Amino acid sequence: MNAKDVKEFLELPRRKTLELLDAVAAHPEALAILGWRPGPGRAHLAWQFMHIAATDDRHLHIRMRSGQPKEGEYVRRFAGGSVPDDDITPPSEIRRYLADRRQELLDHLLGLSEADLTTKPNPQAPWPYAEWFRVLAWHEGHHQGQAHLTFNLYRAMHDPASPKVGQ
Repeated sequence: MNAKDVKEFLELPRRKTLELLDAVAAHPEALAILGWRPGPGRAHLAWQFMHIAATDDRHLHIRMRSGQPKEGEYVRRFAGGSVPDDDITPPSEIRRYLADRRQELLDHLLGLSEADLTTKPNPQAPWPYAEWFRVLAWHEGHHQGQAHLTFNLYRAMHDPASPKVGQ
């Protein structure tokens, strides 16, 4: 397995995430949809999208490189262990954060050799690089699925005639 193979694992879930974000952003009530919660204390769509990007930020910069996140406030608000707040991030900023953090992750990945992929980025790392990138692809698919379900629940309750996404 090489870096280009691993990159392919990351591309499908990101494409699906962006398709869903685009569908929400095209809606006249985009911010209301992004902020809708399927139940008390549950995560809204904006949090799901930003969580995906914050995870890329945290895993690359803190866990792999042992440094600081690029956007520390977003990591604080949206990475694992955070509690969704009611400050809804607009679609353009969600898209920017997703794109910027993923590009850095891919740049790092594509700079690794085949041998590097079998090693851990540092002694404290839980996985070798190749496994770690697969975990990040799975993580995105997991949260994109939650976001998709949240959007479908919103549609069912508020706008059943709106077009389905991902068909």
